[in-house]
Amino acid sequence: MTPQILEIDQLSEGYIILITGLLIVFGSLMLLSIFFKYGVPILLYVYKIITKGRNKKIKDIAIVADEKFTGEIAAAIATAIHLYLHEKHDTENAILTIKQARKLYSPWSSKIYGTQNRL
Repeated sequence: MTPQILEIDQLSEGYIILITGLLIVFGSLMLLSIFFKYGVPILLYVYKIITKGRNKKIKDIAIVADEKFTGEIAAAIATAIHLYLHEKHDTENAILTIKQARKLYSPWSSKIYGTQNRL
C-alpha cells in the first residue's frame, strides 16, 4: 500500500490564508477595544493613587529666587543666543554650471546589441 499524499488546491489554500488574516486583524481590533475600554481607566486610577500627594496647583508652588542670577547674566545669555541665531554666513553663488561631458563610444554600453534577437 502506498501512502496517499493529500494535495491542497490553490483555492482552498487561499481561503485558509484569508480566514487566518481576518482572524488576526479582527482579533487584534477586539483586544485593542477591550484594552481602551477597561485597561486605560484602570491605569489612570492606579496613576491617580500613586501620585495622590504630588498634585499641586501652580499657585501653591513657592517661587525660589536665585540671588546669584542677576540681570547682567541674563543679558549676556540673551546676547549670546541672539548672536548665535543671527550669525551671518558666507553668501555663496547660487548659479549652477553644468558641463556636458563627452562620452566615448563603448560597445559595452551600447544598447543596439541588446535589441536584436540572435539565435
